[in-house]
Amino acid sequence: MPEQHPPESIFSQLDAFGHKKVVFCTDPDTHLKAIIAIHNTTLGPAFGGVRMWAYKTEGDALNDVLRLAKSMTYKAAIAGLNLGGGYSVIIGDSRQDKNEALLRKFGRFIKNLNGEFIAAEDVGTSPRDMEYIKMETNHVTGAPENIGGSGDPSPITALGVLMGIKACVREMYGSDSLTGKSVIVQGIGHVGENLVRLLRDENVKVYASDINEERVSQISKKYGAQPVSNNNIFDIDADIYAPCAMGGTVNSQTIAKLKCGIIAGSANNQLLDENVHGQMLLDKGVLFAPDYVINAGGIITGYSELMNFNKKRTLQLTENIYDATRNVLKLSKAENIPTISAANKIAEKRIEDIRKVKSSY
Repeated sequence: MPEQHPPESIFSQLDAFGHKKVVFCTDPDTHLKAIIAIHNTTLGPAFGGVRMWAYKTEGDALNDVLRLAKSMTYKAAIAGLNLGGGYSVIIGDSRQDKNEALLRKFGRFIKNLNGEFIAAEDVGTSPRDMEYIKMETNHVTGAPENIGGSGDPSPITALGVLMGIKACVREMYGSDSLTGKSVIVQGIGHVGENLVRLLRDENVKVYASDINEERVSQISKKYGAQPVSNNNIFDIDADIYAPCAMGGTVNSQTIAKLKCGIIAGSANNQLLDENVHGQMLLDKGVLFAPDYVINAGGIITGYSELMNFNKKRTLQLTENIYDATRNVLKLSKAENIPTISAANKIAEKRIEDIRKVKSSY
């Protein structure tokens, strides 16, 4: 992840992003260091992932959680869900520092927010981790299915990304058929692997890349994908680039190298700078599917669990990502604005409309 250098004042960051509340969590007994950011609760309680990552600095962690929380507000809004936006990060290496006590202590911090924040799994956490958090608070989703949770949201998230890819392909080629197309999938985690599977089922040529070369080799053999070094992905002449790892991979340097006509993946905050790089992609003629529009499968899964929806309804909401993406692309084309700006306009309109509904009894 590119290192971010935040402004000197924490409050200036909150003002810039428009957050409602930020909670710093620390516990010397479990060595917990975490941040919970609540961006907006106009549409409902703030919903967001629990990310565990070995950030280089605490400033990087704060910057990440603020950006992620805001994207969840927009994600819920554009998906038509009655949820607000929030996020949380635990500072540490999930492979070494994660344990039951730390997660349960973090669950106590969530409990103390009295339902204002609802947690779900993210990078570095799992359904089992959500089970530990659930031991301390009911304000969590994604625990294993055998204890009443919705389990791993990755398959649904990947399906939503596929819907977004198809919408972009239709816009660019006139048909949403993926047969014969080529896609670079960067990041072969749970979502990335499911996306590779779905793309191969659609007869797509898939280039698979990840910092873990052993995993790339394994997944490539399993699904018939072509392994690619993480350093060479922007040299490949493919139709679509699907970033499914950490954010910030779409920046001035990579846009200059990019040979793909479409960017559509599951990673959050793919544009290093929304304003600068959204416009650069528009100028270059690259179709960008805003990440929070097409990676909404995770929040849809969590919302379905909260609302007790059945799997059929969850799939319907996820398939709606196709139309949501089409609406963003249409507005972008009509107003000649970057797709991220079009998505923001649609999301902000819904938030403002519901704010008016709730302003009086």
